[in-house]
Amino acid sequence: MNGNADKLRASCILPCFIHNYRLLPEEFLQNIFSVLRNAEDGSADMDIFERIKREIMADPMNETYTKNGILPLFKASENARIVIVGQAPGRNAEKTRLYWNDLSGDRLREWMGISREEFYETDRIAHLPMDFYYPGKAEHGDLPPRKGFAEKWHPLILKSMPNIETIILIGSYAQRYYLGDKREKNLTETVRNFRKYLPHYFPLVHPSPLNIGWFKQNPWFENEVLPVLKETVKRVIT
Repeated sequence: MNGNADKLRASCILPCFIHNYRLLPEEFLQNIFSVLRNAEDGSADMDIFERIKREIMADPMNETYTKNGILPLFKASENARIVIVGQAPGRNAEKTRLYWNDLSGDRLREWMGISREEFYETDRIAHLPMDFYYPGKAEHGDLPPRKGFAEKWHPLILKSMPNIETIILIGSYAQRYYLGDKREKNLTETVRNFRKYLPHYFPLVHPSPLNIGWFKQNPWFENEVLPVLKETVKRVIT
């Protein structure tokens, strides 16, 4: 208990017929204080994901983004059954506040067999990139997601989504983190052997237009992988 101040607050909120709150169990009083504090800061009505969002924004690792008014970009829901784990938001995603809002996203939605509206509006699909912030521009493409971000925040968010059936792992960063030494010798072989990771994980190549050469060199991807992906998504969101 936090000294006389908490005791005074307890004496003010307990029913008037209770004249000596010191006789009440310590745990009971602590629960009352917790309710009071939540009511004061508004967190009693805040869902778990909004609280996590605020914690992310307050993390010193993200201080520069928060000072510049940039919010973490992710989507989570207790009703989610699929999680899409990509690399990190791109510049356009950060600007429009829409993940996968580019040509890569168009191809991903085509692969999944769903419309743009379904992709953004359903609460059955969660989006947890390996970094919730645009990491910046590299010499070729964007910088990689920052080390330590997913390790810190993904477990906390996933713990609050108890109905997840499949985590779609897009690209090498997501596969390295989630599959670890269970990966094959390279991304191509990991994706080719996608069935060994089902139903919990579904590894994919990144749908970027820059990978058009890979798609042409690996026709099995369209013929063998995408039909299973479409069926997985259809089963979950319908």
